[in-house]
Amino acid sequence: MPIPPSSAAIDDDAALERFRALLRVPTMSRNDVDSTDWESFDRFIALLPVLYPALHATLERELHGRSMLYRWAGRTPGAPTVLMAHYDVVPATDDGWEHPPFAADLTGDLHDGVDGRVLWGRGTLDDKGALAAVLEAVDGLVAEGFTPEHDVYLSFGHDEETVGSGAQAIVAALRERGVRPALVVDEGGAVVEGIFPGVAKPIAVVGVSEKGITSIRMSVEQNGGHASTPPKLTATVRLARAITRLNARPFPARLSETNLQMVETLGAHATGPLRAVFTRARRLKPALVAVLGRVSDETRAIVRTTTAVTQLSGSLAANALPERAEAIVNVRIAVGSSVAETIRHIRRAVRDPLVSIEAIDPSEPSPVSPTTGPEWSAVAAGIGSAHPDAVVTPYVMLGASDSRHFTAICDAVYRFTPFEMSGDERGTLHARNERMHVRTWLRGIGFYAALLRQR
Repeated sequence: MPIPPSSAAIDDDAALERFRALLRVPTMSRNDVDSTDWESFDRFIALLPVLYPALHATLERELHGRSMLYRWAGRTPGAPTVLMAHYDVVPATDDGWEHPPFAADLTGDLHDGVDGRVLWGRGTLDDKGALAAVLEAVDGLVAEGFTPEHDVYLSFGHDEETVGSGAQAIVAALRERGVRPALVVDEGGAVVEGIFPGVAKPIAVVGVSEKGITSIRMSVEQNGGHASTPPKLTATVRLARAITRLNARPFPARLSETNLQMVETLGAHATGPLRAVFTRARRLKPALVAVLGRVSDETRAIVRTTTAVTQLSGSLAANALPERAEAIVNVRIAVGSSVAETIRHIRRAVRDPLVSIEAIDPSEPSPVSPTTGPEWSAVAAGIGSAHPDAVVTPYVMLGASDSRHFTAICDAVYRFTPFEMSGDERGTLHARNERMHVRTWLRGIGFYAALLRQR
């Protein structure tokens, strides 16, 4: 399929080389700030004016820690638009990668007008791809002489993958200045295929809310000793029992209003026997919940709060009984639920007062943004420009993003990454061999340019 022009002022090959330069800077975010290579972050910040001189000659930039806030002054007063991305990435080593994670290798070629090139590297999808596409769109529009009607802000976080302190600082600064954006767009849903049964068209899923998130620390403390004389129930066995009990008691499944809207929107494009179910979603909610609970991991996560044990620790020695055993459970809290309800469910599932349960950095589900009105229409129009065949639908984002902090100052916060992502490619998020097709990145530039022309 021919690629729509990303912007009249953009040289696609030069843009790609700028993107590759950003990918080569290993801005790996770590929970242990003392082990973070902050020099790489400083190098990334210094590189942007070199790569995008026209943008930096026109927009104002300020730093909040190592997060960046740009202001593009509009022609008239009015509520601004905020485009968000983050430049920190999850850690990666060369082990198991087909191409080194920070080499920004390019494979494939152009053939008969079809761009088959693939760009490999940590951050291509999450989230330097979006950041670079925003920069290219703005830089191209500046070169054309375009000025937005109202102010546009670019908010680039440096620690989204850990605590999001940069985004929080930017929100605090904007609130103090009395800035209340009309529209915020951050990473989130994408253009996907094959995720919804019976729908053959590509689907642009736009997050109008996102699940809450917390880590639950489950721990057991008891006397240690030599492993040759173990008690009947060691700390690790008690903890393991708690984990299996929680796993055997999933959270209740239900459909939120946003989920119902998504099913109704996509149901209109479905074929086969499931179309009758999807187009009658409100009357057939129990059957629909059952269907979505079986189709895939993604659809199961749509209808309930999820838990995943991600870290385990016990004794420091092979022949010593653990005095403390600990598990970290990553919890994504469904819209309509709460942190308090989640903890109550976990306590009932574990059924053991000797297992301590503690919430770490809890964050409630986000408010739901509207699916009608000028802001929603602007996002949908931008998608239509870059991906004319896609069905645009609201959904609840399963992950967490920096945009949740902006809901304190904006009612229309949308999570959408304007790239086509296959199931295999989505599987590389936070994993090995992260990569993206060059052609979809160029379309992403087109999305941001089309959106900005309306602001």
